[in-house]
Amino acid sequence: MKPEVRDQENGADVIVIGGGFHGTSSAFHLARRGVKVTLLEAEYCARHASGVNAGGVRTLGRHYAEVPLARASLDLWHRLTELLGEDGSFVSSGQLQIAETPPELEKLKRRVADLNALGFTHEVIVDAKTVHEIAPALTPNLVGGIWVKDDGHAVPYRAVTAFRHAAQRLGATFCETTPAQTVERIGDRWRVTTPQGVFSAPWLVNAAGAWAGDFAAQVGEPVPMKPGGLMLMITQRLPHFIDPVLGATGRPLSFKQFANGTVLIGGGLRCNADVFARHGEVDFMKLSTSAQTVTDLFPHLKDVGINRAWAGVEAFMPDEIPIISLSKKAPNLVHAFGFSAHGFELGPIGGQIVSELVLDGRSTQPIAPFAVDRFGAVATVEYENPNAKGAKFFESMQ
Repeated sequence: MKPEVRDQENGADVIVIGGGFHGTSSAFHLARRGVKVTLLEAEYCARHASGVNAGGVRTLGRHYAEVPLARASLDLWHRLTELLGEDGSFVSSGQLQIAETPPELEKLKRRVADLNALGFTHEVIVDAKTVHEIAPALTPNLVGGIWVKDDGHAVPYRAVTAFRHAAQRLGATFCETTPAQTVERIGDRWRVTTPQGVFSAPWLVNAAGAWAGDFAAQVGEPVPMKPGGLMLMITQRLPHFIDPVLGATGRPLSFKQFANGTVLIGGGLRCNADVFARHGEVDFMKLSTSAQTVTDLFPHLKDVGINRAWAGVEAFMPDEIPIISLSKKAPNLVHAFGFSAHGFELGPIGGQIVSELVLDGRSTQPIAPFAVDRFGAVATVEYENPNAKGAKFFESMQ
């Protein structure tokens, strides 16, 4: 019996694969411009990188190519209530990157000088006295840092869900537990095969995160993307002691305290990931190193208990910047994936860019550095058809 063909007549204009932040934001921005959207998500929206990251809304420390996008996205973060009807849990707390040694501070000063030469003034060098005025609980053994006052943080699942709800109010259809398996262009339409049937639309958006490389390969655009796991841990509730999000220069750290008193600890802590079974594997030895960093910087936390730790699955590119690009091989296809552990802040602008590529054929943002073909003929895919195996995994759960 052939699978049902859905959305064939009077259905979707665009199919979005992936219910992470960039897929959900794409659905919203497309629906906002009157496009009929169907989003396919293998599990549930915000299940992986978009829902289990540290939630930093960070323009600080961005790759230079990402800075224009990050600043444009931050403007949208500050206008979420106007845009979505809710704030997505965004808090404009500021972000502080500390330097523990004079060489680290010199490194930060060179970066800020480079940014200033490019016309960006949002990152500001601060001395040790100012660092302790911003975050008094820090150890005194610091020499300065970078401060970005309008950065902040959000709860990832709540932010993604805010975009989802706004997209649904505008008519977008979300199909969860519907893993895409194969994509092919037949005539003037894309056909996406899933265990729940075949979906069809003129346009396709590949925002499938760690599983996006396979879809790119299916259309003849393999990329050297590597899936991996990212870990986080959260403490018991504590009296308030810090407002900004904190990062370090010489060692990995992303550190914030929520309004309920819990402290989230991350910082790009990688672990193994099983892309076929769709889960990350927590490495407690690496987490202990991160915990040591925290107690070095905040000695008063040395006896604080960790409530839980978890891992999500992310997609990493060799140059650590994403692919945001029209396909160079197939018509009416947009890629938006490979955000390499720092795609959360870019979520709002990422969806806007996708909508512009679909509807206008170009973006108002400078996205040339993120082209899908930038790796040339040496590109390889790190795994073979995980989407099909992922579908078997879901079938086994039913």
